[in-house]
Amino acid sequence: MQDAIIYLDPGSPMSLQNQIRQKLVEGILNGSFAPGMKLPSSRTLARQLDVARNTVVAAYQQLVADGYLVSKQRSGIFVNKEMLENRVGYSGHMVAASETETAAWKKRTKRHDIAGPVVARDLPNWNQYPYPFIDGKFDSTLFPLAEWREASRLALSVTDVRDWSTGSADADDPMLVDEIRSKILTRRGIQARSDEILVTMGTQNSLYLINQLLVDSSVTAAIEEPGSSEMRHLLRRSKAKVLPQAVDDEGIVVDDQLDKCDLVYVTPSHQIPTAVIMSSERRESLLAAAAKSDFLIIEDDYECETSYLDHPQPALRSMDDTGRVIYVASFSKVLAPGLRLGFIVADAQFVQRARALRRTIMNHPPLNNQRAAAFFLSLGHYDALMTRLGRLFHERRLALRDALTWMRGVPMEISPEVGGTTYWVRTPDDFDVEAFVRMAAQRGILIEPVRHYYANEDNAENCFRMGVTSIDIERIRPGVTRLVEVIRSRVREQVEHLSTSSGDWLTGDDLKAAMSGATVLDREVDGRPCTYTYHRDGSMTGVLGFSNEEQDTGRWRVDGDRWYRRWNRWNYGEEWGYYIVIDGEQIKFFNDDQQIVDSMFIRLADDAGALMPGL
Repeated sequence: MQDAIIYLDPGSPMSLQNQIRQKLVEGILNGSFAPGMKLPSSRTLARQLDVARNTVVAAYQQLVADGYLVSKQRSGIFVNKEMLENRVGYSGHMVAASETETAAWKKRTKRHDIAGPVVARDLPNWNQYPYPFIDGKFDSTLFPLAEWREASRLALSVTDVRDWSTGSADADDPMLVDEIRSKILTRRGIQARSDEILVTMGTQNSLYLINQLLVDSSVTAAIEEPGSSEMRHLLRRSKAKVLPQAVDDEGIVVDDQLDKCDLVYVTPSHQIPTAVIMSSERRESLLAAAAKSDFLIIEDDYECETSYLDHPQPALRSMDDTGRVIYVASFSKVLAPGLRLGFIVADAQFVQRARALRRTIMNHPPLNNQRAAAFFLSLGHYDALMTRLGRLFHERRLALRDALTWMRGVPMEISPEVGGTTYWVRTPDDFDVEAFVRMAAQRGILIEPVRHYYANEDNAENCFRMGVTSIDIERIRPGVTRLVEVIRSRVREQVEHLSTSSGDWLTGDDLKAAMSGATVLDREVDGRPCTYTYHRDGSMTGVLGFSNEEQDTGRWRVDGDRWYRRWNRWNYGEEWGYYIVIDGEQIKFFNDDQQIVDSMFIRLADDAGALMPGL
C-alpha cells in the first residue's frame, strides 16, 4: 500500500479531523504539496491513515470551503493554485538559503554574543530521557489543567474581554497587579503599591530590562560565585565589570570587595546553583553594606514559591527601607513555560522607566494571559498549586536523598536540607565529572555539570547537580541505581577491591563475633551523623540526625562469607549483603563485585578481641 501523505499523532489532544486539516494546511503553505497537486481520494486517505472515511471527507470539505483545496467533479481533490499565488514573494518553488546568503546575514548582524551558555536543562528533548534529573523542567502532569481552563474561561467573558482588549499600550492588567500585590508579595513580607509593580514576560525578561536600564561599561557588578550563568552573560554583554563574589553556607559573602560595586545580584531564597538559603544575619549585613557603599541589590527570588520550610526567610525587599532592592520573581515554574509571566517590584520611578523601555520592545505581556492569571490567583488556585508542589517536591527530594544515601559508589556529599528542588553533589577531586555526565546521558540519565556557573571554570568544584522537578518519584530510585552503576563502572580501576584491600574479609564465626555488639559511626551524604548498633541477638538499631530525628530497627545475620542486614524502613526495607573487612578502627563494605561501596568507623564490643584474637 502506498504510504500516507501525512501522519497522525495518536497522543495528540486534537481530534483526528483537526489533525488532518492542520497537516494538510501546513504542507500546502510550506510547499510540500505543490499548487495543483492531486490529493488521494477520501477513501484512499482514510485507508492509509486507518480512520473513518467520514473523518477525511469532513476535513476535505472544510479545506475546500476555506480555499486551500478545490474539488473537481469526476477528477478529485486538488491543491488550490490561487492559495499560494496570493502570498507575497511566492515564486512557484521553494528556495533554501544559500551559504552566501547566510554569510551575508552574519556580516550584517551587529551582535554575535546573544545566546548564553547551552546547558543540560536546555536540551529540547529532555523529556524523552527516562531519568531527567534536571532542575527547572516539569512534566506535563503537574500543570493544573482544569483550574487554568476555568481561569481562561472567565477571562473570556464579554466584560473581561472588553477590559483587556481595550487596555492602553503600556498598562498592565490592574486586576493582576492587585492580585500580585495582595496575594503573592504579602507571602514574602513585601508591601508594595501598584505603581511599584511591573509585569514582565518572566525572570529573564525582567533581568534584561534591568540590565538595559542600569548597566553599561562604567558599572561594576558583583554576582555570586558560583552563580547564575545567564545573569553573568547579560552583565558581560552590557560591558560591565563583573566581580565574582564567593558563596558560603549562609549565602553571598559580604566583605570589602562590595564597596566598589554599583550593583549586587543575589538569589537569597535558594541560591543558584547550590540551593543555600541566605541567613537573616547575612541579609542584614548585605543591606547595611548597600546603604554604606551606595549600591543597588537585584534580588532574584528564585524558587521562593516552592519552599517547604516551616519558617522561610523574608525577602530582602521586605527588609529594605531605602529603596535599594529591585525584586524579581515569576509565577510558578510549572506555569512558566507556557504562561511566561513574571514581575519586578521596585521604586516607582524605576518602574516608570522600565515600563517605558518595555513599551519599545513589546508594550506589555498579553493582557488576556494577564487576566487569566489574575483569575487563577483570585480563585485560590495558585496557593493550592504551591502547596501541592511544595509537598510533592519535598517528597521527591527526600526520595533522591535516600537513594543517594543507600546507593553510593564513590564518596559523595550533598547539600543539606534547604527546602529547594536540587542537590549539589560533591565528588572526589580526581573524579571526572564532565565525562561522567556524558556517560550518564548515554544511559538515559540527565544530570547537570556545574562548571558554567563559575566565572572562572578552573575554580569550579568537582560537582554535579540533580533536580527533582522533572522526574516522577517512582523513577528516582531506578534512576539513581543506574547512575551508581555508571559511577562504579567509571571508577572500577580506581577504587579498592577485596583482592587489594588491607586485610582478608571476615567469614563465618569470625564475622559473627566481630559484628556482635559492635557500634558503627558514620556521616550520611547530606552531613547528618548516624549510629548503628548491631546487637548480639541479631537485632540492630539506628539513630540518624543531629538530634536523633530518625530511628529504625532491623535484623542482621551471617551466611558463610557474607554479612546481611535488613532495616524495617531504611534502605527500602530490603536485605543487602556485603563482604566485610575490618582494618583497625575502620569497617569496609564490599559489594557482589568485590568493589568497596562504603567505609565507616567501628567500635567493637569489649570481648570481640577475646572471641577473635586476630582483630
